[in-house]
Amino acid sequence: MREGHSWRNPKLSRRAFLGATVGASLVPLAPRLVAADEAVVMTVNGAVSPSDLGRTLVHEHVVVDFAGAALDSPERTDADQVFQTALPHLRRLRDRGVTTLVECTPRYIGRRPVLLQRLAKASGVRIVTNTGWYAAVDHKFLPAEAARLGVDEIASRWISEWRDGIEGTGIRPGFLKLGTGNGPLPPLDARLLTAAARVHRETGLTIFVHTGDGEAARDEVRYLQAAGVAPEALVWVHAQNDPGPIQIELARLGVWISLDGYSAAPVNTLRYPNLVVALRDAGLLNRVLLSHDDGWAVDGAQPTGNPITPFANGNPAPYESLFTRLLPDLKARGLSEAEVDQLLVINPREALTVRPRLLA
Repeated sequence: MREGHSWRNPKLSRRAFLGATVGASLVPLAPRLVAADEAVVMTVNGAVSPSDLGRTLVHEHVVVDFAGAALDSPERTDADQVFQTALPHLRRLRDRGVTTLVECTPRYIGRRPVLLQRLAKASGVRIVTNTGWYAAVDHKFLPAEAARLGVDEIASRWISEWRDGIEGTGIRPGFLKLGTGNGPLPPLDARLLTAAARVHRETGLTIFVHTGDGEAARDEVRYLQAAGVAPEALVWVHAQNDPGPIQIELARLGVWISLDGYSAAPVNTLRYPNLVVALRDAGLLNRVLLSHDDGWAVDGAQPTGNPITPFANGNPAPYESLFTRLLPDLKARGLSEAEVDQLLVINPREALTVRPRLLA
């Protein structure tokens, strides 16, 4: 998530962003029973086979709320309004051949699992949500008790969401989402990483970490390894924000390098192809993930007239520029269709696969 709301368009009217009229729903995605040792990806509509994911965007948002942990509440989100806003964009994404979206909004920043489930059923796009807490931005999005809870207490809360479902909904997370600032990391961030390591060892959930810079990413690897977790369990979210070449160093250790803030802005149209090609040339394309980090915010600069969600802003064409600009640029620089499939199908599948030990 890009704190600072870089995907907003302050000139965009609410009417324009609501977009096309909603058409007929596609067939809902049904949950199914899972064997204790079966490899799965957990979506908001239940477990699916990793081979069923297809093209996947690994870091997007449907809705976020930057008010802070003390104010976060489902009542701040007009679920019907968000549904009408997001559904046309998800359907267009499905028309582009994308069948899975990883929704990276963590708890206390607007995570809305029931709304995501509703959108997944209506759009035909599988959606994956998360557990975990987000410590970036001076701990604004952490619950007050985070400072006093021990590692085991924090881990047990996240494991409970995996085992029992999120907040009484029965919807299970498909990955862990944390957030850190720049390195060196403070003790509380280290404690959350250690708790995440314990959750990973119990559940197999991959650990996605919003990361300020390469020094913080090195710290994350160090804390996870100290807790007995291999670098392969870590997704370095926003790896594009470090000028490099630390991405190659950590990819060689096994870390997932997530280049996940792509837009058609000039800085991105140069940076992303360069990073992808450098990682490919180093033989590390199998550790690279791509996405936009697009979404829709409850708070913003534009009044909507709705007293519950008084502001709404977003990218008027979310989830598109990777397909309209980045992939053509990569192909022009020699990436094959097989390598594109590596980035959008194989790598996300590998990064999200878990064995649901605690569901037996």
